[in-house]
Amino acid sequence: MSGNDRLDLGPFGIYTFDFEHLPAAQVRESVQELEELGWPAVWVPELLGREALTHAAFLLASTGRIRMVNGIAQIWSRGAKWAHGGALLLADAYPDRHVLGLGFGGEPKPGVKPLAAMAAYLDEMDALQTANPAPKGPMRRILAAYGPKMLELARDRAAGAQTYHVNVAHTAQSREILGPEAFLAVEHPVLFESDPGKARAIAREHLSPYLSQPYNVAKFRRLGYSDEEIGGGGSDRLVDDFVFWGEPEVIADKLRAHHEAGADHVTVQVIGIEPGASAMPQWRLLAEALLPR
Repeated sequence: MSGNDRLDLGPFGIYTFDFEHLPAAQVRESVQELEELGWPAVWVPELLGREALTHAAFLLASTGRIRMVNGIAQIWSRGAKWAHGGALLLADAYPDRHVLGLGFGGEPKPGVKPLAAMAAYLDEMDALQTANPAPKGPMRRILAAYGPKMLELARDRAAGAQTYHVNVAHTAQSREILGPEAFLAVEHPVLFESDPGKARAIAREHLSPYLSQPYNVAKFRRLGYSDEEIGGGGSDRLVDDFVFWGEPEVIADKLRAHHEAGADHVTVQVIGIEPGASAMPQWRLLAEALLPR
């Protein structure tokens, strides 16, 4: 795969954990409606049990044109050979509709650092010889990246990067590191709640795990947030920067700031949805606010 193939996923997409909690029939109906609404891409994580590539294959088979992105497939959950083979098959079966997003998740290997692990994984993928037929179109991959060195790796060894839970300043910094050609997708959580107290309480609950993870804390510090702002559930400034809340039009204006800072694509995660419920009502409103008529 060439890292120079320019991705175009449209300006906005949907990022969702919802599909982990829903039965297959409801997932199929949901993703078909997202396609009908005009969403150009759907991003699904790999966290709660649904395997990344079979999940993507099911969503692709359920639709006709919308693109599916693994955001992300965890490198320590499968060998590079199988990630490569699975992505190759999806590129052949669904030309230009699948993107393999890779990140350093899964069962950790003691003593192995994320950057070294990702570089070694890519080395193995790129050295593979396979009897599988080559797809007519490119097999595309991007890397989950926060820090400068992982962003450089995404620039040099993939089509670009996906960032997760970042502010607009981070997007500008990422574009500077990636340069003008590499693809940059930015995930951002949003909440349909206009009461500041209620919105920040829900946002703090959502952000809580990230405020204690060492690599996320390092990211917040690099972006200029003090330990006092990071501690205690996050300051109002931090919470408002990392979760956009309010009416759909307000949220849409804030999301567009990522494009102004250099993002090619912004994938929107609706939070405040109970497990087993669907964000479809919010996705419909976001489609009205964000997508071309």
